[in-house]
Amino acid sequence: MMIGSGDRVGARGVTTCVEGHERQMIRISTIFIAICMVLVAASLGLILYSVAHISGTESAIVALAALTFMILYNAVSMRLRDRTDVGSQIADLSRGTADLARQVAEFGRRLSAIEGRVVSANSMGSDRIQSVVGEINELGALVKQLAVSVATHEDLLTSAKPPALPVDSELRKELPSADNDKPAAITAAETLTLAPAAPVSTAARSQSQTLAAVRSAVDENRLDIYLQPMVTLPQRKVRYYEAVTRLRDEKDQVLAAEDFIAVAENAGLIGRIDNAVMLRCVQVLRRLLVRNKDIGIFCNVSAATLGNPATFAQCLDFLEANRALAPSFVLEFKQATLRTIGPTETENMAALAKRGYRFSVDHVADLRFEPRELADRGVRFIKVPAALLLDPKQTSASDIHPSDLSDLLGRFGIDLIAERIEGERAVVDLLDYDVRFGQGFLFAPPRPLRPEGAAASSNVTTPADAKPQETSVTINGAVNGAKINATEVPAGPPRMTGAAALVRRVAGPA
Repeated sequence: MMIGSGDRVGARGVTTCVEGHERQMIRISTIFIAICMVLVAASLGLILYSVAHISGTESAIVALAALTFMILYNAVSMRLRDRTDVGSQIADLSRGTADLARQVAEFGRRLSAIEGRVVSANSMGSDRIQSVVGEINELGALVKQLAVSVATHEDLLTSAKPPALPVDSELRKELPSADNDKPAAITAAETLTLAPAAPVSTAARSQSQTLAAVRSAVDENRLDIYLQPMVTLPQRKVRYYEAVTRLRDEKDQVLAAEDFIAVAENAGLIGRIDNAVMLRCVQVLRRLLVRNKDIGIFCNVSAATLGNPATFAQCLDFLEANRALAPSFVLEFKQATLRTIGPTETENMAALAKRGYRFSVDHVADLRFEPRELADRGVRFIKVPAALLLDPKQTSASDIHPSDLSDLLGRFGIDLIAERIEGERAVVDLLDYDVRFGQGFLFAPPRPLRPEGAAASSNVTTPADAKPQETSVTINGAVNGAKINATEVPAGPPRMTGAAALVRRVAGPA
């Protein structure tokens, strides 16, 4: 039976008290016996002196001898009694030691049984893990074989295609649209309704004409957001979108970013463009998060905006007001921007990182990175062109082999994204490099965003000469002056085949 700690303390106190009383009684009895022995010896000497008429010296010697004898007798008797007590205590101690040994043996047996169970459970868990790892490896091998097979078939189909023939404008109008023949590889209904890409203006413009077109587009809010998905590899599930900016001139011809960014920076208009793009991106992100909480959007920010105190203050106030979206809103900078930033830009990036915003690096020209420094600045994504990753020359030109770059960045919490992927063969090679995300025309080209009210008329095609619809968007309960301009036409899947692909290649990229 187990005894509680309180009971043990009480028993220990009682035992101490009893032992104290016993010691006191022994001391008193010893003193009493000594007094009695002295009295007996003195009485004996007195009797011999008075009755037997022995001299006082002889009587004292006899009394002293009697006292000595009694003392020796008492010591011997006490020694024998103590020996008996010690023997009983030793016997009790032996019995306690035997009980303790039995208890220790019982605990050892129980501990051995527990260790056996733990070893058995660990072995069973290890066997299960090994079986699961084997199945995963088999699935990975099957996926790679499937990707290789798909790439081989695509190469065969590509080599079997007839050469492109010149098609005049009349025939091009009569042929069906390329977007109607594409297979639905990525369903836009999961997130937003996207419209087919409008043709980009290829007419040569002078710098003054481009500046006039840019200024007019910014003043009249002819700014469109195109979305291009980033997918997981090899599952090809949409995980992020990159917002690509396009401007439209008076004739609704689209200006690509590479055509107007430099002109806008020189004219001081890039800040207004970045503010408008951030506003649109936040509007788009709020609509995306309604259906999918795991989605995110990448928004490009120029170095001029980062270094301009007035413009950055406006952006910071806006981002502070939408701080709840920071985990899903990624700000993207060029590699050259991060290499040449000064103290002001560094302080501004730190302010954004302090509010929970993450950064991405694009326009990567080489693979020379400092992962620790980038991670300290808040960089969580690096987008590298697939051709640069797979270029054999980079093995000697960079500090690390491209196949080890993903693992190196992953140690510092940075994800590697391969962009500009245009063929299945590149996907197969990137899987060997452990690349987790991909982006490119193979999965889907950038698509313009359709306004919120376009869902009701998704089956109606707007004529080419129709004006784009303007839709106001409300953020945080207030209606902003910015409007989303887009054409209400059905969403087109990302890939194209057959005659439509032939016409698209002849007509030029969309």
